[in-house]
Amino acid sequence: MELENQDKILSEVVVALFKGVIYQENNEILWEKLLKVQNLVRDYAKVLNLDLILNESDSYAFLKSKPEDEENPYPKLIAKRPLSFEVTLLLTLLRKSLLEFEQNNNSSTRFVLSLSQIVDMMKIYLGESTNQAKLTDRIETTVNKVVELGFLQKLKSQQNESHFEVKRILKSFVDVAWLQQFNQWLADCLANKNGDKE
Repeated sequence: MELENQDKILSEVVVALFKGVIYQENNEILWEKLLKVQNLVRDYAKVLNLDLILNESDSYAFLKSKPEDEENPYPKLIAKRPLSFEVTLLLTLLRKSLLEFEQNNNSSTRFVLSLSQIVDMMKIYLGESTNQAKLTDRIETTVNKVVELGFLQKLKSQQNESHFEVKRILKSFVDVAWLQQFNQWLADCLANKNGDKE
């Protein structure tokens, strides 16, 4: 690959990564370019204290801040945003469901949930509400936030109900160890809640 063309490809790929996640299914040509220059992208990202996260099996790539180093703290180029309890809960439930789906389902590559399935998952943890419509609206708002974050993709409505694909990039943000910690925290919360009722 000639140097000028290589620089052009590197620039195109890095700019796309700064804008967000690159999915092979969304842009096959850009994905192929990324694979060709991935070592150059890693070197470039390293200078900015970023890591290239490239998952070829699930066909996505993104840039992530390196873990903080107490001896040499670098300024963060990519800001961390705190997530609300509802968003954290939904991400955890989606990750848990994705894990179960992958263990039980080798034939299908896409994991799709209806809005009503997501609402039912969330209602268990958000408690009883006298106003079910308000609770459902709150959950829909949470789902829309998770769509904005890129962990769910809204699909065309089927039978007057919204459906969402759970994006596998979720595995890079919510790993199994984090899932176990959250499950323990949730169990403790439920135990305390039940203890208060007695």
